[in-house]
Amino acid sequence: MTFSKRCLTAALPWLCLPLAHAGETEATRLDPVVITATRTEQSAKDTLASVTVIDRAEIERRQSVTVPDLLRGVPGLSISTDGGLGKNASIFMRGTESDHVLVLIDGIRAGSATTGTMAFQDIPIDQIERIEVVRGPRSSLYGSEAIGGVIQIFTRKGSQGLRPNLSFGAGSHSLYKASGGVSGGNEHGSFSLTGAQLETRGFNACDGLRSVNQSGGCFTNEPDDDGYRNTSGSARANYRFENGLEIEGNFLQAEGHNKYDGDFQNRSTYVQQMLGGSLKYALTDFWSTTLRAGRTLDDSDNYKNKTFSTRFNTQRVSTTWQNDFTLAEGHVLTAGLDYYNDQVDSTEQYSITSRDDKAGFLQYQWKTGGFDTILGARYDDNEQFGSHPTGNVAFGYAFDNGMRVSASWGSAFKAPTFNELYFPGFGNPGLQPEDSNSWELGVSGRHFDVDWAVNGYHTEIDQMITPVFDPVRCGPPFYFCAQNFDKARILGLEAQATTRIWDFDLAATLTLTDPENLTPGSDHGNVLPRRSQTVFRFDIDRSLGPMRLGATVIGEGRRFDDAANNNRIPGFVTVDLRAGVDLYRGLSLEGRVANLLDQQYETSRFYYQYDRNFILTLRYQPDVL
Repeated sequence: MTFSKRCLTAALPWLCLPLAHAGETEATRLDPVVITATRTEQSAKDTLASVTVIDRAEIERRQSVTVPDLLRGVPGLSISTDGGLGKNASIFMRGTESDHVLVLIDGIRAGSATTGTMAFQDIPIDQIERIEVVRGPRSSLYGSEAIGGVIQIFTRKGSQGLRPNLSFGAGSHSLYKASGGVSGGNEHGSFSLTGAQLETRGFNACDGLRSVNQSGGCFTNEPDDDGYRNTSGSARANYRFENGLEIEGNFLQAEGHNKYDGDFQNRSTYVQQMLGGSLKYALTDFWSTTLRAGRTLDDSDNYKNKTFSTRFNTQRVSTTWQNDFTLAEGHVLTAGLDYYNDQVDSTEQYSITSRDDKAGFLQYQWKTGGFDTILGARYDDNEQFGSHPTGNVAFGYAFDNGMRVSASWGSAFKAPTFNELYFPGFGNPGLQPEDSNSWELGVSGRHFDVDWAVNGYHTEIDQMITPVFDPVRCGPPFYFCAQNFDKARILGLEAQATTRIWDFDLAATLTLTDPENLTPGSDHGNVLPRRSQTVFRFDIDRSLGPMRLGATVIGEGRRFDDAANNNRIPGFVTVDLRAGVDLYRGLSLEGRVANLLDQQYETSRFYYQYDRNFILTLRYQPDVL
């Protein structure tokens, strides 16, 4: 399905509804607290940003095994994967590039400094408490990378009382997983410790017979199973002293082994790690200050069979000092300083291996009556690219009939990655940062027991970076190199609705995207590659005493695998079924069948996706010991 400009003549964008969860109260479903949108706590229904929240209860209800699977169908997201578990997953938010999504873990900047993307496939789902997806530019708060939006992952945390949790699962393709942990807390603090193991034999990820003779894919024929192993652990603790000082520490690590099909390399060992902490203190009745610091690692050693090939180890260190001033009721001023440093250690020869970014940001939130206003500005001083100011403006008004309208504008930028600048045979040191401007309108409300929202946007990106085949400007051996091309224009429409009918929880989302290349030349007017232009998701769930039943239908439209739009990837529809039953005092049995109709489809050319598959899980999770 294509999407024309006429579809957005009267675009309407505001979206902030979490997906329905059977058994939860309406207040819980509709009013979670979010942090990422403004760097301050506020209810999801009050934020002017377009937000989706997926909490721990929702994660367990869906029985998802990976983060990319969990995020499928979230409004504004299009996901492309190179095979099964552990294989490369790219997330395109609102039609922008996969490296236009900033990823935070417990407030700490994450992802690879070389590729500029997050290895979502390696983030262990058992260690996640909550995910906040904020769509739209957020450079005025977070700086580089947040052109399409921000995804923040929060690790497991404790609550009052002592709560153990254990689970064991097994499924198709020799999949097994086990996790266990304990959490607890009181009125002063809490803690959580969790560990998990996941392993699968996998399946042959790449159609090597086709890809050897055509562009794309793995360029080799290796018809073996591509297995994957992930061992992970997390720890989180916080304490509030009598004087009001709050301290928190966070740790997450995932490491393992991945096999895949490739001409130069076909297996790797990896480590994803986050270590962070924060101090928060209310200096006065109106002034609260927070200091947060941390480090993330993205390390991989790569092999051809059992022969060592390359190493890519990157580190991101970040520090934030944030001050929130409550000037009067409904008036909040946020002022802060950011510092982060990216470092690369590799067997490949990068001419520059480190750079830092220093920034200051301001945000003013004003709420009175039915009006909401947000004004934000940030100034980044990048060691390589100098100064870069960004800003945002958002307005909203809530009518007495339950309808709310909003409008916003935001600018954003992304500094080129180390691979784009310096990777041997591909990098281009002359690249400039990418810039964007986005406009958004929206409307939402609750009518006839349906919570609904529709939002639309128009984004323009200048100096967009893309690989280009150019024997004149790009040297051997590939004659491909990164180049700034002129412009891309992206139009989008997102809609979402949730309701409860006859004890059935229903949720539906629809995303329409028209990402157009406006660069003069042969590709002018083409669709940007790898993004699905249409994504639809429908969930239905029902609780029957101790039993829970549910189904998910996801449909995705066509996409193209290349800038020339010669390689078309057809759309598809998948159906998943799930069930769970409470056995005895916190003990439950869960089961899921994914791709029930056994669809054969691709999201990346020549890479297989899962056929019909299943997983059974035995879970022990009592309320409080």
